[in-house]
Amino acid sequence: MNLRIACLLLFSSPLWATCPDWSAPRAERELNALSRQVAEWDDAYHRLGQSPVADELYDQASVTLQHWRSCFPQPHSAAVNPLASSTGPQPHPVVHTGLRKLPDKRAIAQWMANREELWIQPKVDGVAVSLVYHQGHLQQLISRGDGRQGQDWTQLAHQLPAIPAELPSALNLTLQGELYWRRPGHIQRQDGGQGARSKVAGLMSRKALSHEDAAGIGLFVWDWPDGPASMLERLQQLSALGFTDSATFSHPLRRVADASHWREQWYSSALPFATDGVVLRQAQRPQAARWQAEPPHWAVAWKYPVGQALAVVQAVDFRIGRSGRITPVLRVQPVKLDDRRIEYVSANSLQRWQALDIRPGDQVVIRLSGLTIPVLDSVFWHTQERAELPVPDARAYHALSCWQASAACASQFRARLAWLSGKQGLALPGVGPGTWEKLLQAGMINGLLDWLELTPEQLIRVPGLGPRSAAVLQQSFQLARQRPQQAWLRALGVPSQVPLNADWDTLAQRSTADWLRQPGIGPQRAAQLTAFFQHPEVKALQAQLRTAQIAGF
Repeated sequence: MNLRIACLLLFSSPLWATCPDWSAPRAERELNALSRQVAEWDDAYHRLGQSPVADELYDQASVTLQHWRSCFPQPHSAAVNPLASSTGPQPHPVVHTGLRKLPDKRAIAQWMANREELWIQPKVDGVAVSLVYHQGHLQQLISRGDGRQGQDWTQLAHQLPAIPAELPSALNLTLQGELYWRRPGHIQRQDGGQGARSKVAGLMSRKALSHEDAAGIGLFVWDWPDGPASMLERLQQLSALGFTDSATFSHPLRRVADASHWREQWYSSALPFATDGVVLRQAQRPQAARWQAEPPHWAVAWKYPVGQALAVVQAVDFRIGRSGRITPVLRVQPVKLDDRRIEYVSANSLQRWQALDIRPGDQVVIRLSGLTIPVLDSVFWHTQERAELPVPDARAYHALSCWQASAACASQFRARLAWLSGKQGLALPGVGPGTWEKLLQAGMINGLLDWLELTPEQLIRVPGLGPRSAAVLQQSFQLARQRPQQAWLRALGVPSQVPLNADWDTLAQRSTADWLRQPGIGPQRAAQLTAFFQHPEVKALQAQLRTAQIAGF
């Protein structure tokens, strides 16, 4: 996160693919709010050395802001310089150029196509600086600042063992590099950045350092603007001068496969510092006097896969499970994490959704759990205009609600049907949520067990079911009649995890005290069992099963 530049990574995420459907007044409110927030992050990062948000989230938010500005141009808005608050009084002998960030292997291949003498280095996650030596003596250490001017850190530089106060040769030279926090054995894939950059920035803002803190700061020199023309010669001379990291972690590139190899190698293997990607450099550059404080054509960055992504919430679906639990599920504009396309993410519970107050238009942070399961991490940005949502009343849904199809019970009733035919219940082959949806849309079922009475002729008339499918479905329904009573009790959702070895009438006649005398049943489960068998809807289901001559009922 050492280079905050206007040319940010263009993610393949549709966060910026389409323009929001906003009125002009709302667009102005949203733009102003996000602009203020990004400006606060920039100031905290560049002036105070703090990282309020993760690098990858900052980048994505900045891309979103740029996209919004292109969708809703404001006549009097000027281009925002994210480095504005980080400038200092000390000019750099050679400006810091920054880096253009390429999004994928294809873009890297295009960049490499017409270039020769390419090298790759890890993109060290630290604080960028200029080092100025005169006649072999350290003269200045300057923070990157805005790329043209920075803060004078020379006094602290003399406390850092990683920065030689004198060189073996009486040279005049300017170096550009990264002060990093030493992390022996650090594996970026599993450890992440761990605030490495903020650690160094915080230390360098002090007037003095302890011996321990000073020894914890390393230096990676990534460029010698006025050095030899040959990259190999530059690296060899840097090593001779005592800057050994440069040669250790710089490798020539011949093919895109080489770039992919080193990117994966440094992402997954132990390094002495945190990194957030790789940098590809062309050996030949213009003379240093011609460099500009903007991304050059001779170097680019290829960052590591994002560990978390921003997603715009399109809608909130309240799914009600078989037991009446309400789970808000966010429908988001599709994003990619580790090559997984994510369109839905659960908010886990109604209580958490209410605490986070997520509405359409909000941006949320999504990460992967176990490399496969998308997880809602947090809310990154609340849209300024809050949409009203039809939130279900949690008091209306419980383990004994919604035994019939209705608009209010659509979600829970479908969940009951899916449970009934699934492996937890009757394990009916070929019968799943799609099957039940066809029957519901055709008006063939209204209650949980109405399908027991359907004839082959009725099934054939169901849209989406041909004669063969109807015959297979009829066979599954006939198979249900042969299932044992224990399977039927589980399918109906009886609240017990212990065998209930008695016929229905015996079970239904038990009081709470009777249930408490059964092995493995405590007070809460006893009360649930009593309520279940005494519920009018459950009694009606038992009557249907008895009419259908299901054993045990």
